Amino acid sequence: MKVHKPNLPKTIGVWTRPDSPRVINSKNIFEYMDGAGELYLAYRFDRLEVYEYTADDEKSILVELYYMETSDDAFGLLSLDWGGEHVSFSDSPANTSYQSLTSSTRALYGAGLLRIWSDNLYSRVMAFRETPASKQAVLTLGKTIAANRKSPPEPELLKILPLDIGMGWKLRNDRIGYFRSHLVLNSLYYLSHQNILNLDLSTEAVAAPYDSIAGKDRTRVQFLFVRYRDSGQAQQALDHFHKAYLPEHEKDFVAGSVTESQSFFKIEDGWLGFKVYGPCIALVFECPDESSARMIIKQIQFNLLKTGG
Repeated sequence: MKVHKPNLPKTIGVWTRPDSPRVINSKNIFEYMDGAGELYLAYRFDRLEVYEYTADDEKSILVELYYMETSDDAFGLLSLDWGGEHVSFSDSPANTSYQSLTSSTRALYGAGLLRIWSDNLYSRVMAFRETPASKQAVLTLGKTIAANRKSPPEPELLKILPLDIGMGWKLRNDRIGYFRSHLVLNSLYYLSHQNILNLDLSTEAVAAPYDSIAGKDRTRVQFLFVRYRDSGQAQQALDHFHKAYLPEHEKDFVAGSVTESQSFFKIEDGWLGFKVYGPCIALVFECPDESSARMIIKQIQFNLLKTGG
């Protein structure tokens, strides 16, 4: 498959880049960024190309082009932090057939750093010192990176997230995270230092909180949805999760066979609910009561049927 490669200018303002980038792959990524490499390997990472624009009397501007296997993987990297000013580089809308949960955000800018999701490319353009000139250069480079690239919709898995659940719960769009690794999950919502849901690069998952909009008490619950290769892997993952996360309820659980009455539990931080849907598992944490957990799981089941998942 031919992949469009950004045609970065040799010079921009007073800054100049070298002729060739530094190329980073999975074998040498830790030489470039130490422990932070785990984040990119937690998605389906192909390679990274790095350009440094330098100037005599200015701090450098760094351009990092992360080529991922799919657009979903590039989106996942952007979804880890929705903070910053929304930036648009295109007058044409994204290719989407449903309401975008993240407002079709493709780029975010803040404090000299521009982050871009552009098809299978995730990019970071960073001015080491933010000035009006460096900001303009960063945004111009961002526009060049995004030019002539496709704008696929958000990952299909996000369709499982209802904007509202009943009259009491509203999705936090600015906290949606798409991922494949327990390391990334723990940065979004900590479960365990171990991989208790058997996540790997063959799985995909989405996590998001829902805020209570009813009553005086403001409550937040955490929702998690994981899709595995097949139903057998989903069931094995649930068996592992239950044994590791709910050891005090082991007698209420039969490995390999989950019934409706066994999928809701009162634990220290509230009610937990889960349900298996073929190759998928839906989980909700920190619910104020059992009825809330049941309602959320039921709404997810409705969305799954509606989207044909």
